[in-house]
Amino acid sequence: MKTIKGPAIFLAQFLGNEAPFDTLPNLARWAAGLGYKGIEVPTDPRLFDLATAAASQTYCDDVRGELADIGVEITDLSNHLQGQLMAVHPAYDSLFDGFAAPHVRGNPAARTAWAAEQMTLAAQASKRLGLTAHATFSGALAWPYLYPWPQRPAGLVEEAFAELARRWRPVLDSFDAAGVDVCFELHPGEDLHDGVTFERFLDAVDHHPRANILYDPSHFMLQQLDYLAFIDIYHQRIKAFHVKDAEFRPDGRQGVYGGYQNWIDRAGRFRSLGDGQVDFKAIFSKMAQYDYPGWAVLEWECCIKHPEDGAREGVPFIEQHILRVAERAFDDFAASGADANTLGALLGTAPAARPARELPI
Repeated sequence: MKTIKGPAIFLAQFLGNEAPFDTLPNLARWAAGLGYKGIEVPTDPRLFDLATAAASQTYCDDVRGELADIGVEITDLSNHLQGQLMAVHPAYDSLFDGFAAPHVRGNPAARTAWAAEQMTLAAQASKRLGLTAHATFSGALAWPYLYPWPQRPAGLVEEAFAELARRWRPVLDSFDAAGVDVCFELHPGEDLHDGVTFERFLDAVDHHPRANILYDPSHFMLQQLDYLAFIDIYHQRIKAFHVKDAEFRPDGRQGVYGGYQNWIDRAGRFRSLGDGQVDFKAIFSKMAQYDYPGWAVLEWECCIKHPEDGAREGVPFIEQHILRVAERAFDDFAASGADANTLGALLGTAPAARPARELPI
C-alpha cells in the first residue's frame, strides 16, 4: 500500500493582486510557511507561463528549482477554465467568454480551438515538469437539459456526449503521448458530474486510459451521492484528490436545488475542512486501501470562514487524516510457518501416502 502525499493546497482561490498572493514564488512561500508540501498551480498567466513551459525545459527546471528551494513541489497543473471552454452551450456563451483569451471572445468555434490548444500545451508542460496528473473540467453541452422537462428529444444526450468525445479525444491522445492523466473534476455544471456521466464519456472515448477522475467529495455531498461507494467503484480511475468539505441540510423549504439562493442560504454549501459533514476518515482509509498514488490537495471554498484561516487549519487536518500505511499484516506475529506440504495436508490435497511394501516371508 502507498501512503498518500500531502498536505498540498490548490492556489486558485487564494490568487490576488497583493503580496503574498500575487506571484507564484510569493504564494509558494506563504503555503510553505503554513506547512504545505505541495501546491496545485492554476495556469493563470500571473503565476505560470503555460506556452513557455510547454516549449522550454529550462523554464520548467527553473520553476521546479525555485519552488524546491522554498520547500514545496508542484502536485499538478490546473486549467479548469480552459477545460470548461472545450464545450460551452450557447446559453452560457457570454458568461464563459471572459475565461477565454481576448482574441477569441465572441467566436465560439475559435474559443473551443483555443481551449484545445491550451490543453495540449498543458500536456507538454506537465511532461516537462515531471508530473503525472492534470486537473480540469470537461465542459458541458447537455447541462441545460439536466431535468427532462420538456421531454428531451430522443438522442439528444447521446449526441452531446458523442460531440464531447470528438472534442476531447485528440486532447486525451496528446496527454497519452506525454504520459500524463487528464483528471476531470466531476462537478455540477459539467457534463461529467457523477459516475453515470463519467461512464457515458468513457464509453464515448473507448475507455481511453488517460480519461480519469479528480475526486472531490464535496460535489457528491451536494448531489447526495454515496461518495464512499464511488471510491469502491472508480478507484482505478481516481488520479487526483481535492480535500474539500461540504454540508447538506435540507428543510421544508429547499433541497438539492437550493431555490436560486446565495451560497450562504443554500441547503447544500461548501465549508472549510472539519466544518462540514464529509467523512474524511473513511475517505482517507479507502484511498489508502486502494493505493491512491497522488496528493491530498486542499481546495478551500467556504461562504463563512476567512480563507486564510481555512488554509491554516487545512494543514493539521490533512496531516491527521493521512494514514501511514502498514508494512506488514497485523497478525503476522501469529504466522504458523507452514510449508507447502503442510498446506496440502491441511486442505486434504497432499498426495496420498504409498502403502508400506511388504517384506517377503
